[in-house]
Amino acid sequence: MAEKVSGVYAVTPDLADTELLLFKVEAVVRGGVRIVQYRNKTASPLLQLAQLERLLAVCRRAGASLIVNDDAQMAKRLGADGVHLGREDGDAAAARRVLGPRKWIGVSCYNELQRARDAAEAGADYVAFGSFFASSTKPGAVHARPELLREAKELGLPIVAIGGINAGNAGLLIEAGADAVAVVSALFDAADPEGEARRLCGLFSRTTDHGTYR
Repeated sequence: MAEKVSGVYAVTPDLADTELLLFKVEAVVRGGVRIVQYRNKTASPLLQLAQLERLLAVCRRAGASLIVNDDAQMAKRLGADGVHLGREDGDAAAARRVLGPRKWIGVSCYNELQRARDAAEAGADYVAFGSFFASSTKPGAVHARPELLREAKELGLPIVAIGGINAGNAGLLIEAGADAVAVVSALFDAADPEGEARRLCGLFSRTTDHGTYR
């Protein structure tokens, strides 16, 4: 597992076709992605387990970290690198009791700085804000403003931006303070997922007004 959440954070789409999912994830990790979150809201528990087992092998070979969406118990069972929690998925303190001290726990904070403060106090390793742009994955998501990323620096935690992010608009969020950008459609719907991953990862090599990335 990497020391810190940073760079391009790939979030998988709802795909029942495991071979296609693996093909796409292998492409984005070849392109430089080092954090993958498995998120499949439509799969049965058995399919989730089968996909996670194979994705974990892909990530281990690539030196990438695998995060499980929603389910700390599943993350523990698989030996994944952490869990990401939404509003209905319990709190960071409970997940920490399940996973122990060495796994990542991330919390979705939407457009709520106070929720991020609470998550930090509960032991989260990173917080995520969004949606910053219109998102086909969550078309009804609340809107977050880029200034929130700079305000959240007070927390002293890595900050992830999510929602409609692509190579054309990610730079704005990096400039505003995002340590990582979480991307779904721009990676996994791309004709060339590996190439798109390289473009996105390249944005973190640029110097911004708050530091130099990678």
